[in-house]
Amino acid sequence: QVQLVESGGGLVQAGGSLRLSCAASGGTFSSYVMGWFRQAAGKEREFVAGISWKGGNQYYGDSVKGRFTISRDNAKSTVYLQMDRLEPEDTAVYSCAASRGISAIRTMAFDYWGQGTQVTVSS
Repeated sequence: QVQLVESGGGLVQAGGSLRLSCAASGGTFSSYVMGWFRQAAGKEREFVAGISWKGGNQYYGDSVKGRFTISRDNAKSTVYLQMDRLEPEDTAVYSCAASRGISAIRTMAFDYWGQGTQVTVSS
């Protein structure tokens, strides 16, 4: 059983930056593909970014390409999401997730989920 805990959310002005972290425990972190998702009030969950087991491949949702960067540190069992040039439309609860299979990037069928951290971008 993998536990995921997100941190780093908060309130930021449009054009600003935030860095989210997701610390994992209870499993072999390098065995999992990691992803970030977000859900805004009244909207469906949206894929934000994903990263392969060793970090060699990154995947991004269209709305964040060129602004967000996903990375991981397997020695620290942590995945990060660097968010730059934030826009009010990025306001949402951001959650990280873990999956053993890379297909989860496409299917969003991740095995483990964190509780999420709120990101609010003011205009």
